[in-house]
Amino acid sequence: MAKPCCAWTASAQRLVLGQQATQEKSNEITAIPLLLDRLVLKGSIVTIDAMGTQVEIAEKIIEKEADYCLALKENRPALHAEVERYFADPEAEGVTACEEAEKDHGRLEIRRHSVTSNIDWLASDRRHPGALTFPGLAMIGMVESETTRNGKVEPERRYYLCSKVMPVDVFAQVVRAHWGIENRLHWSLDVTFGEDQCRLRSGNGPQNMAIFRHIVMNLMRTTRTKSSLKVRRKKAGWNTRYLGDILAGAG
Repeated sequence: MAKPCCAWTASAQRLVLGQQATQEKSNEITAIPLLLDRLVLKGSIVTIDAMGTQVEIAEKIIEKEADYCLALKENRPALHAEVERYFADPEAEGVTACEEAEKDHGRLEIRRHSVTSNIDWLASDRRHPGALTFPGLAMIGMVESETTRNGKVEPERRYYLCSKVMPVDVFAQVVRAHWGIENRLHWSLDVTFGEDQCRLRSGNGPQNMAIFRHIVMNLMRTTRTKSSLKVRRKKAGWNTRYLGDILAGAG
């Protein structure tokens, strides 16, 4: 079996800056701290999916002088239920909200973002025994989305733990940037580079090929052309001058 790996992506630059292979019979929870150790994170906001919502990972991010915005799902059932109840209360204190809409390719998505830094109750005696305390926790957030496609409405609600107090519009940008990674990185690796069809399964092959794909993607994204990644790859294979320009950073 191929070893999975976790990757660090700079959303603004749309670049993959690092990756860490997981150990045998392990998962990303153990790999993420190792990857964070190798990165300069000071002043950054680190966003991670729910698997990475671990006290130890939050501590590592704070130790690196950065902030976190961690997805909160049912893998933390008690904490998730508490945050869910708070935002469901119409009289909840200190909640600010904003709404945005996006229409593209026959799909209409309406997103409502809510945040509050009124989280003293998370550390109060009302909490259940043995409750987890995330270091530096300063704000919680919620994203409600309604996606209309072909006349069908698909609702979704997501919650987040943040170590930095942000205006609700900034929180919306941070969350949106994280989900943009799914489209600009993972989807591209699968569709454009055929990562899921790769037959490498043993030794260092899977990790080496992942590094190679990330390097190629970074080079392709630094070109000034507006054509798709698929077109750029083909052009680089057909035109050695264009390939040379990409390798020289002048494509």
